[in-house]
Amino acid sequence: MPTATADPKRRALGKGLESLLPSRPATPPPAPVTHVESTGKPLEIPLDQIDRNPYQTRTNFDEAKLTELAQSIAASGVVQPIVVRILSPNAVPPRYQLITGERRWLASRKAGKATIPAIVRQVSDEQTLEMTIVENLQRADLNPMEQARAYQRLSQEFKLTQEQMATRTGKERASVSNFLRLLKLPETVQQKVESGDLTFGHARALLSLESPESITSAAQKVLALTLSVRQTESYVQNLINPEAKEKKADKKETQPEDPNVREAQDHLQRTLGLKVRIEDKKGKGRVIIEYAGLEDFDAIITALGGETN
Repeated sequence: MPTATADPKRRALGKGLESLLPSRPATPPPAPVTHVESTGKPLEIPLDQIDRNPYQTRTNFDEAKLTELAQSIAASGVVQPIVVRILSPNAVPPRYQLITGERRWLASRKAGKATIPAIVRQVSDEQTLEMTIVENLQRADLNPMEQARAYQRLSQEFKLTQEQMATRTGKERASVSNFLRLLKLPETVQQKVESGDLTFGHARALLSLESPESITSAAQKVLALTLSVRQTESYVQNLINPEAKEKKADKKETQPEDPNVREAQDHLQRTLGLKVRIEDKKGKGRVIIEYAGLEDFDAIITALGGETN
């Protein structure tokens, strides 16, 4: 069979059509994805492309609870996406920084996951710190010292006033002030508050003392005797004003419960002009008259109908 040859006229015709019809531009290959826009929708992002949050205010993670979360994630996945921001939008692949969800991120790594659902946000350093603090404060994940240091960072690094910090974190201004005062505690006492050996209430009571030495000494006494917050407040007040303690003790001693006995005690004190204490227990007891010198003693004898030499 003869081999078919191309018809020169067909080639010319084809060429003529090409010259009459506009040519389509070649479709360019898809550009590599160099960044992810903030869409508010969860995306699966590789764990190794996410850096830790340098503004994280929580320093202690319960290892046992982290293991439990890792087991849950291994079985059911991450239920709530983490929040990240873009660090290097032009890098390939891009890098992200955690804003919230560090426990889920750590647990996912522990569970052997390659990716994690994350929502990408475009936020500043200040907004990142605020979001971190607010999330932890709302979840009560921070111990008192971690909260104190978080507020300190907002104050020092971003020049926020206590009023501004209270507004942005949804706390009372007095509460912010009280947490910041914890930073005045000696370091050893701060460690006891951070570990939970001393509560926020204990720490507030101890701050009534002036010197670091007195605070440290009182804290040791509180821990040794396992005093409650109310007991600690009383103990500190007694250290501050020991005279009030003595007066209170004297008043307790000199004021019998029975109103008749109390009236008799007051009458004797007025008559003798001396301190008198009646100790009465169900009709039995003793009368104690205090005197400061021989003249007082003679007056007592005379009042009782006796004679002095």
